[in-house]
Amino acid sequence: MAAAIAVSRLVGFATPGRFLLSIIILAAIAAGTAFFISSGQQRRVLALKNWADRLLDDASPPDEILHADDEVGLLARSMLRIPPRMQTVVEDLRIESARRDAILAGMVEALLAVDKDLKVILCNDAFARFAGVPPPIPAGTPLVRLAREPELLDMMSNALRERQPARGRVHRAYGNQTWQVVVSPLPAEAGQGAIALLHDITDLERLERVRTDFVANVSHELRTPLTAIRGYAETLLDGALDDEANRERFIQIILSHAIRLNNIASDLLALSELEAGTGAEPPYSVAVRDALDAAIRTVTQESERRGVQLVVDAAPASVLGYRTRLEQALVNLLDNAIKFNHAGGQVRVAVTQNDDRVIITVADTGIGIPSADLPRIFERFYRVDKARSREVGGTGLGLSIVRHAVEEMNGAVTVSSELGKGTAFTLSLPAAQTAVASPPVIVS
Repeated sequence: MAAAIAVSRLVGFATPGRFLLSIIILAAIAAGTAFFISSGQQRRVLALKNWADRLLDDASPPDEILHADDEVGLLARSMLRIPPRMQTVVEDLRIESARRDAILAGMVEALLAVDKDLKVILCNDAFARFAGVPPPIPAGTPLVRLAREPELLDMMSNALRERQPARGRVHRAYGNQTWQVVVSPLPAEAGQGAIALLHDITDLERLERVRTDFVANVSHELRTPLTAIRGYAETLLDGALDDEANRERFIQIILSHAIRLNNIASDLLALSELEAGTGAEPPYSVAVRDALDAAIRTVTQESERRGVQLVVDAAPASVLGYRTRLEQALVNLLDNAIKFNHAGGQVRVAVTQNDDRVIITVADTGIGIPSADLPRIFERFYRVDKARSREVGGTGLGLSIVRHAVEEMNGAVTVSSELGKGTAFTLSLPAAQTAVASPPVIVS
């Protein structure tokens, strides 16, 4: 009111009407000033809002709000500290996510996490291979679409229902696989769900079966000669030592079984050494003819005794491997070819080189191998003709030694046979340097 009187006096009006007009003028000025201030404030708030929308895009705030002295300026300057912190958080999350993905992708075990409805939360590529579907598996996929095995579904359901970990095995008819499964409920803070870790133990089960069969086979192979030795030794002690007609025969039988025990032990040691590897010794150049000559010297007496002719046709060749291993393989192949042959039969050894491979073939004119037995002849203690194998002193380990010796030299062994006509074993080994040519040689 005092301001209105002052204004009226300044304008020279003192009447009530003129006084009212002064009030109206002041109100208009105040309204205009308020509108001007409000419009500026609204403009800065709108600019602040637009900048906040682009805050994660690393946008800079307008100068009119950054340098303002009012509350909008203070807020803008405070918000400037947000983008660096948010970028740090986002970068940390990105790194953690990349680490998680790398760990999941590098896991041999299959990993699966599901929610309370048995829908996939996350899984790795190994689980996709387990399920037989291409990765990645989308989150939310029902587990029943991925795994038909009731054992897995039951374990996951029990873990969700009882909130207790579970362990078991899942057998898959597809691929004849066995998986060890460990299931645990998710922590309460992670939400209701369960996580499963699946490990393929198919090879472990196979090795366990092989070990069990091996122990059973060794026990059986040792029991026969040991029983015979004990029986004849007891017979001799019970008075047969005075039986001049039979005691020498009994002693010969004991000796033959002792030799067989020694052969079994030697072959087992050789096989164990092959399976353990050669250590740090690198492969070297081995002249095939040198190893072959040594093997022939080993079996020559047996071939002469049985009337089997050895024919060698060796081209100049050297392999990258180990002399002892090559000689072991050749001795076992030649020994079998002689023992399972006919009197007057023949064993032919051929050596050729094909580019970077040396091919060694040991073929005989013996009794042959039935086609049904061919896939198993490299198994330990497997015999096609058990009676004849024991009769000629075989241990059932020779071909297993051949396979391991050849594979240790990065080679391969194959076999072809026709019953009643003969068998041919072929070794393929990596070539080294070429040896001096040798003419065909007939032994015996």
